[in-house]
Amino acid sequence: MVELPLPASGRIVGPCHYYALRVFYEDTDLSGIVYHANYLKYCERARSDLLDLLEVDQRAALEAGEGAYAVADAEIGWKRPARLGDGLLVETRATSLRAASVRMYQRILRPSAVAPTALESAEVLAEVNLRIGFVSPDGRPRRQPDEWRAKFARFAGAEES
Repeated sequence: MVELPLPASGRIVGPCHYYALRVFYEDTDLSGIVYHANYLKYCERARSDLLDLLEVDQRAALEAGEGAYAVADAEIGWKRPARLGDGLLVETRATSLRAASVRMYQRILRPSAVAPTALESAEVLAEVNLRIGFVSPDGRPRRQPDEWRAKFARFAGAEES
């Protein structure tokens, strides 16, 4: 019997979520540098993985007509380019929790070739500050489910505000 690989998953360590990925050809421009919009895609993948690990079932909420998370604000600062073949790490933290939204800070890192598992030696490629709002199916802000807010509060290790 052949054992098939499972999809990649990140890891929660204290108040941080880490998600590893690799830069593929489709992510880059003709010079082999990651296209600017793909940094936001990497961050989205990491946040989706975080929700899975927190057991926040967005799909069930969406299908039940309750709503979903949507990016309300995003601010990104690019520091250095990622390149074809790079292994990257997206670090995510929840920085503030409100009734209908959560603020998050994400960094896209390139681990050092010398010490690939040492976070302190990783190079910061981009920093992203986001406000993620919970919205009803018609796009209006709505309180997050209490259970979801509690899970974010535990993840952040902070009090709800």
